[in-house]
Amino acid sequence: MVFYLTGGWTGVIITTCLFLMVTSSVEFIRRSYFEVFWFTHHLFIVFYGFLVVHGFSKQVRGQTAESLKVHDPNVCSKIPEQWGKVPECPIPQFSGSPPGTWKWVVVPLTLYIAERIIRIIRYHQNVNILKVVQHPSRVVEIQMRKKGFHAEVGQYVFLKCEQISKLEWHPFTLTSAPEENYFSCHIRIAGDWTTALSKLVTDANASEKPVLGVDGPFGTASEDVFSYDVAICVGSGIGVTPFASLLKSVWYKNLNEELTPKLKKVYFFWICPEINAFEWFADMLAHLESQLADIGRRDLIEYHIYLTRGWSTKQAKAIFVHDDAGQDVITGLDQKTFYGRPNWDDVFKTTATKHPGKDIGVFFCGVAALSQILHKMSNKHSSLSGARFHYNKENF
Repeated sequence: MVFYLTGGWTGVIITTCLFLMVTSSVEFIRRSYFEVFWFTHHLFIVFYGFLVVHGFSKQVRGQTAESLKVHDPNVCSKIPEQWGKVPECPIPQFSGSPPGTWKWVVVPLTLYIAERIIRIIRYHQNVNILKVVQHPSRVVEIQMRKKGFHAEVGQYVFLKCEQISKLEWHPFTLTSAPEENYFSCHIRIAGDWTTALSKLVTDANASEKPVLGVDGPFGTASEDVFSYDVAICVGSGIGVTPFASLLKSVWYKNLNEELTPKLKKVYFFWICPEINAFEWFADMLAHLESQLADIGRRDLIEYHIYLTRGWSTKQAKAIFVHDDAGQDVITGLDQKTFYGRPNWDDVFKTTATKHPGKDIGVFFCGVAALSQILHKMSNKHSSLSGARFHYNKENF
């Protein structure tokens, strides 16, 4: 019988929607089946729609205001057997409460619609694809330009390509510096959408380039890096991407002799699980090495690359044989690659000793497990009289 009432069948619908949204939010689904997560979460439209009409049948009933005047619940609840028999406790009258969910939904719904309108406007703004670079290890770099677009270091954008999907927006970190006259994203080909995008932008036979929509940029913790005297930047795996923008911007800010940036030293750590992931970023670091040497500031950025696994016996022998070589056998950089994982206790202790009394920003992007370790180290090695570590993170 309850399913014939508005509150019954709408309750089943909103509960089903909530169940599907919650179960599709687990990490495995988000990482392996992003489209399932993305489309399922748009059931929130159905959820809120039926939530608004859920109370239209007025099934939740309360004592009327007129009845409360003659039937005091505090008194009459003690003598229910006397209801209707004594003047002070007549039979109480009840009525359904008017629906009120709309009062709580209207403001966030208005904000959501406004955000959708802004996204549509941004999508229709012209985006010029200036250059497409195919890097090793299935990475494509897209350099773009858009009127009025300005980003800070480490920010990200959402990209949409209607030739692939009319609904899907995907987030990508910007790898260009704010000082450059274009913005770029390095996109690793790892799924259906990125594979399709790579084919479209690299198709030499195409008469015209695909139309991309760009929404953003959106902020991250990395924007605050120039507020500190010293920065420790840690990227884990693909979490190194935001630091491409940051490291290039550090160089740009030191080109102008009239400027005196507060940031004087950057310690950069990249913990990488496989050799192939080094390639595109290593090229950028090699170029940065050369540029810093040209302005006499090689000491500005001190970087440490750690390879945690992924080398064969043959590669291990080559590493051993070329240990005394001027450049690293894996990356081709002057700085040698370390094998294993950093001793974070020693890293923070050494940094605190080198920079007493300084505010040191710790910036991390990567897996949650390493984030917890770095946060703990930041608290452990901070002191009022010595160095003060300020932890900032972003997870993906």
